[in-house]
Amino acid sequence: MSHDFNADIFKRRRAEFMKRMLPGVAILPSAPEAKRNNDVYFEYRQDSDFYYLTGFEEPGSLCLIIKDHPEHKFILFVPPRDKALEIWNGRRAGPDGARKRYHADAAYPLEEIDKLVPDYLKNQQRIYAHFGDDDRFDDRVMGWLNKVRAMKRLGINAPTEMHDPSEILHEMRLVKTEDDLHFLRRAAKLGAGAHRAAMMATRPGMYEYEVQAEFEYHAKKGGSHRLGYPSIVAAGDNANILHYHENNALCRDGDLILMDAGCEYGMYTCDITRCWPINGKFSEAQKEVYNWVLKAQLASIELCRAGTPYMDTHWKSVEVLTEGMVAMGLLQGDAKQIIATQKQWDEDVKNKKKDPKVDKAPRTFREFYMHNTGHWLGMDVHDVGKYRDGEQWRPLQKGNVLTIEPGLYISAERDDVPKKYLGIGVRIEDDVLVTDGAPEVLTKDAPKTVDEIEHVMAEGKKAMAKAR
Repeated sequence: MSHDFNADIFKRRRAEFMKRMLPGVAILPSAPEAKRNNDVYFEYRQDSDFYYLTGFEEPGSLCLIIKDHPEHKFILFVPPRDKALEIWNGRRAGPDGARKRYHADAAYPLEEIDKLVPDYLKNQQRIYAHFGDDDRFDDRVMGWLNKVRAMKRLGINAPTEMHDPSEILHEMRLVKTEDDLHFLRRAAKLGAGAHRAAMMATRPGMYEYEVQAEFEYHAKKGGSHRLGYPSIVAAGDNANILHYHENNALCRDGDLILMDAGCEYGMYTCDITRCWPINGKFSEAQKEVYNWVLKAQLASIELCRAGTPYMDTHWKSVEVLTEGMVAMGLLQGDAKQIIATQKQWDEDVKNKKKDPKVDKAPRTFREFYMHNTGHWLGMDVHDVGKYRDGEQWRPLQKGNVLTIEPGLYISAERDDVPKKYLGIGVRIEDDVLVTDGAPEVLTKDAPKTVDEIEHVMAEGKKAMAKAR
């Protein structure tokens, strides 16, 4: 449990959830434990939706939320206290702790689930549950429902409607409250500081995993509870592998290193990418590529304002980056026409007028920038929430948090671009909050300009020399 855990946060969320739901029962299971090997399990992390409404982090639990129950609107089924097991595996809250610490109106040991859940379903009109994620959970819910259906002759009605709680929950999670932002800002500060520390420690001759270790050490030391996702630490041409995870290559003098790494605080994650020169100084070619990516990122961040259609941030990055590709000789032609050509190709593929397996794709920005510019961020690194309203990209609104992460990737294996750019891969990523006015960059403390990065790395060299 986070040291700044506050049960009132979850109480407020449950109240809002119940306000939005129709009369009925929401059933949310905890995340299952996952075996790593033999009798060893992966580090446990609670299901985000379950945690969002309960704050409860123990596996093997179940939450019921009942809008119209006169007494029991929030019910938890939890593992019972067991002194012998707690010696081995840690303390449990038990039903008493679930009531006292987590403000459950009622709490029961797990073994009473099959007996009591059907009672709570009696004469309810609808069930809110995630179906399709776990067959065992689906079967169990249907078993409870069938028990209630069997009581029809006793004058007891069973729920007749099934709803997905994500229709409510994910829209709630998409618009961050001050409760959410407290944890997001803390995660962002920890992540930015850990990126700075990794920059300061980087030297030629280190291995990628050593740079990774610097980030993870400082994040954990600062109070991060766990990583937000597996760290990407890619030196040289490895940066051109978007989801590179080996993190075992030598960091060579004259190369850049790209690190995409984030950490969690209070179940919320930051998501930061920075690139820096391993020897502390950008070459002219590296600086040129880097500054085009930075220019694109800053232009896209500026569009993170209420009312802007979500995808506009992406196309702004594409616009700037394509100008850069033409200026550097990676592409030839007019930037606007190159973008139009790619859009037409995408439309033709969508309408099955072109087959990418047969037809040759046009040479456009997509060869050097092949991903979108960002995604929602929150409890999950690729957070929940719809990106479209029907056929239209939804407009950004106050409280949205999204990443802005343009990049340029120039593989060393290419033979059709100026040699000075070969092997350079750059991505710059920040976490941005949409406000009533100018966007707030939550991760602003992570050094980003060429001058800032070179200054920080010079300070790192001085500190290292002084320590000797």
